Amino acid sequence: IIYYATGFPIQWSYFIINAVLMTFAIKILGPKFSIKTTYAIFMLTFFLWFFQLIIVDDKGAPLQLVGEGQDFMACIIGAIMCGLGLGVVFNNNGSTGGTDIIAMILKKYTSVPIGTALFLVDCVIVISSCFVFDIQTGLFSLTGLLAKSLVIDNVIESINRCKVFLIVCDDPDPICEFIYRDLKRSATVYKAHGAFTHNQKMIIMSVMKRGQAVQLRNFVKRYQPGAFIAIVNSSEIIGKGFRGLN
Repeated sequence: IIYYATGFPIQWSYFIINAVLMTFAIKILGPKFSIKTTYAIFMLTFFLWFFQLIIVDDKGAPLQLVGEGQDFMACIIGAIMCGLGLGVVFNNNGSTGGTDIIAMILKKYTSVPIGTALFLVDCVIVISSCFVFDIQTGLFSLTGLLAKSLVIDNVIESINRCKVFLIVCDDPDPICEFIYRDLKRSATVYKAHGAFTHNQKMIIMSVMKRGQAVQLRNFVKRYQPGAFIAIVNSSEIIGKGFRGLN
């Protein structure tokens, strides 16, 4: 937008904007984030150059993967691919520079999901593009942004999704042994009593990945079929063996 509006070279505006944002990122988000972002910026620049070289037809012209007149399809496919990559980057507390840094700062100080934060920040740029280019370009960009933000949030949630088990049983020892010996997880056990029968019961609470959850469910059904199992999806677990607080 700066280039088309003022003629200022793209590479210099890209460098200056990222230099300013990286200065803020070092102070607000820490040096580890800045190192990851610098690496991602270089890799993104390299792969943009690399794929422009290989995605060409026999005459050396850019290859139209979705055909002529399929701008909307190209917009959606590009947004989904971009969202998948950014979801992985954001989940590892990094970014690819630019507005990603602003979105990460916004996420740190608010409860807004990273995909939504990125969408809000980029909306300002998209609205500006409507005045510099045309309404159609702005609408395509807005559609792509919406698709990208949805994919980012779903990718991050999917990567971090765990299963929380609440198992009501009479004998917790075999189940707990299976959890820490075979699944390499831990559990919390506490006493309870039935509201209707007033019988003494034990409740096991444990958190694990989806693959491990299937093993635990099958084990309980096989060896304690009378146990009551409640399995809850969790998009974020913070603690030892999972994610840290930072």
